[in-house]
Amino acid sequence: MASINDSTDGSAKPTHRRSTRGIPRALRVLIPALLIIAWLAAAAVGGPYFGRVEEVSSNDRTAYLPETADATQVSLLSSNFLGSDSLPAIVVITSSDEIDDQMAAELDETSADLAQLDEITGEISPVIIADDGLAAQLFIPLDPDADMAELTAEIDNTLAADLPEGLTPYVTGPAGFSADLGAAFAGIDGLLLAVALAAVFAILIVVYRSVILPVVVLATSVFALCAALLTIWYLAAADILLLSGQTQGILFILVIGAATDYSLLYVARYRDELRHTRLRGAATMKALRGTIEPVLASGGTVIAGLLCLLLSDLKSNSTLGPVAAIGILFAMAAALTFLPAALYGMGRVAFWPRRPRYEPDAPAAGADPADHGIWGRIALAVRRRPRRIWIITAVVLAVGCLGVTQLRADGVPQSDLVLAESSAREGQIALGEHFPGGSGTPAQILVDDSALQDVTDILLAADGVDSVTVTAEDSPSGSAPVTEEGVQPLGPPGTPAPEPTVIDGDILLQATLSDAPDSAAAEDTVRELRTEFAAQDISALVGGPTAISIDTNDASAHDRALIIPIVLVVILLILMLLLRSILAPILLIATTVLSFGTAMGVAALVFNNLFDFPGADPAVPLYGFVFLVALGIDYNIFLMTRVREESLKHGTREGVVRGLAVTGGVITSAGMVLAATFAALGVIPILFLAQLAFIVAFGVLLDTFVVRTLLVPALALDLGKIIWWPSKLWRSGRA
Repeated sequence: MASINDSTDGSAKPTHRRSTRGIPRALRVLIPALLIIAWLAAAAVGGPYFGRVEEVSSNDRTAYLPETADATQVSLLSSNFLGSDSLPAIVVITSSDEIDDQMAAELDETSADLAQLDEITGEISPVIIADDGLAAQLFIPLDPDADMAELTAEIDNTLAADLPEGLTPYVTGPAGFSADLGAAFAGIDGLLLAVALAAVFAILIVVYRSVILPVVVLATSVFALCAALLTIWYLAAADILLLSGQTQGILFILVIGAATDYSLLYVARYRDELRHTRLRGAATMKALRGTIEPVLASGGTVIAGLLCLLLSDLKSNSTLGPVAAIGILFAMAAALTFLPAALYGMGRVAFWPRRPRYEPDAPAAGADPADHGIWGRIALAVRRRPRRIWIITAVVLAVGCLGVTQLRADGVPQSDLVLAESSAREGQIALGEHFPGGSGTPAQILVDDSALQDVTDILLAADGVDSVTVTAEDSPSGSAPVTEEGVQPLGPPGTPAPEPTVIDGDILLQATLSDAPDSAAAEDTVRELRTEFAAQDISALVGGPTAISIDTNDASAHDRALIIPIVLVVILLILMLLLRSILAPILLIATTVLSFGTAMGVAALVFNNLFDFPGADPAVPLYGFVFLVALGIDYNIFLMTRVREESLKHGTREGVVRGLAVTGGVITSAGMVLAATFAALGVIPILFLAQLAFIVAFGVLLDTFVVRTLLVPALALDLGKIIWWPSKLWRSGRA
């Protein structure tokens, strides 16, 4: 019986039933169909979880600290003293005129109205009037599990309805900044995905000049993301993984970019095979054989680099590793299963209107570099002057690295994490103008009861400490002031002082700092207190918001110094196994590190002088390194695996020229896609993500257009077959 379904030249010429590599025709239909159905089912089940990520995610910075950090231990134990977990909102109300008794009474009425909110977990503090009479403040303990954006908006509405003219309210403190973060991350499920997919679709339209093929490639990316998200959601729900808005955004971008890159590699091979093979099944198998090694090597390299993050002390780093690795795993699976199955089912129609014709006499890809347009001409130009090209390129990149000295990656204030307008940030500024900057967010000191007075003396002697209180159960407010004379009474003269609360021999002190809790001055104060306690051999743990920032930054800096060398070694070993060489992997790693240094140097200059950013989180260089080295090495893998394939047939120098000419178009397209997807992170108004977006996007483009196009091929051409040392290709191959 004849069939036209396997004809791949667009004609209706009958062909006889036959098998592909011994696979019966029935299975050649059944297997692709089952693969497509399986991915459609994964997308149908996983798709709805895009709107449910917040159920299993948390942006609480304490949850990501090392268990041994002082701030972590204080956070775990402080609830025993304070009675319940709560997230304080600080309401600051400024006035153009001095607040009189009538205004104060109206503020008390407003406080009573706020107390009716369901999500309040304790007593609202009395209204406190500033010494200058131009501001008031009150503290509201809120349920940390509530939607802070909605809750603070409700507080804003109550204040706007109750307060008379001339008074300006702000909601700040931990609850206010948490609401800002929640609002900023709210666009991840919608805006971020829409921008990333639109950017990828536009690039694919230009690359393929087709309508159907970009849709199939995008479907591959979306299906991979749905399956990955479904898996990660259940792991997070089971408390196996920690998920945050930041990790979620990176996951989305990474899966879309990686799956599209792997798809581009397969499509290029498949289209080339369709020119030389009449049967689409045979073309599919040949394309898979040519794609599977570089895709597995590339994905495996990225996964290995990401899993190195498991060595991190900071859980926000260590949890990103497995989350992102799961995403890459599904990206590879979709590109090597769903995409081939879908294209097999469509045949040449997928490329409409530029369907590849069956041309059995056409020269093989790479036979003549001149046949590959601009990339063939670039390859021939590099062959003419390789030494001059790689030296000039390396020098230019090295000059770019000098900007790294301007990088300020020692942490940023919490108030600067959100790039959008922030009522919480304005409120903190107003708070510092009229009250001690640390009001409402004190440092917490857990100390042995026998050292209470010694610790109190140190606290009160510190320039950055405004006042000190101690938790006391028999105090109406739950705390009592502490001075050099000890715990002070709260009533008229003769009233006994409250007894401090003692739990397991420990007492909790709270020190209101003079400076804003996220300021450098406040961090200096906390560091000095810790140093003084250690010098006097006092067992005291310092926690609170400022200490959390300090411990987070310190852990992040430690992770950076530990993980970067390990990632380099792991990727180097993978490349050695892949290329069966020692020298080539060393050169590839060196060029990628040089490219990373240039990207960071340029980024530092842009951040400081163009965007005027306040600095960077210590994790920014680490994330930038992991993504740029792991992803940037992908393009070297794509290039050098093809170069090695051609070198086995034609010699090293000819193999380099052919490999560059053949892979130029697909790698450039892949680089542009990955850069565009990471650049999409910039639509989320979070400083960390904006900086990561620029670093990775710029670095990928640098790898694509400079390192992979000029530096690596020129080095390989200049060195010749010695680049494969000590493999068999070096011993027996042609230069």
